[in-house]
Amino acid sequence: MGVAAGPIRVVVAKPGLDGHDRGAKVIARALRDAGMEVIYTGLHQTPEQIVDTAIQEDADAIGLSILSGAHNTLFAAVIELLRQRDAEDIVVFGGGIIPEADIAPLKDKGVAEIFTPGATTQAIVDWVRANVREPAGA
Repeated sequence: MGVAAGPIRVVVAKPGLDGHDRGAKVIARALRDAGMEVIYTGLHQTPEQIVDTAIQEDADAIGLSILSGAHNTLFAAVIELLRQRDAEDIVVFGGGIIPEADIAPLKDKGVAEIFTPGATTQAIVDWVRANVREPAGA
């Protein structure tokens, strides 16, 4: 984690066919209200679209929201594409309906953190601030 100019930039994305984005929008707003720049990709994004957006937007992190049960496949695809694009410095975190048994394997693949239902927006904001990078001048 280096020190970069400007606020932390986070791409919030809804990969796959899941059509429910209320939680993603709540998180995007909380991050924005905390002073971060947030790029929300909208629904039904492919891992390729998400990674392309993160690179084009010079994002520091990608927050994935998945409720569809496809988290193992979609998180892994995003991580692998970041590796292929030499963009492993972009921190990937996620949340949604993710069984406890799947969290450790996702972290082993490179997902930095998983937030499950009940996580507060403040906890997520605090985690991003502590684990993504420090804004310049901090």
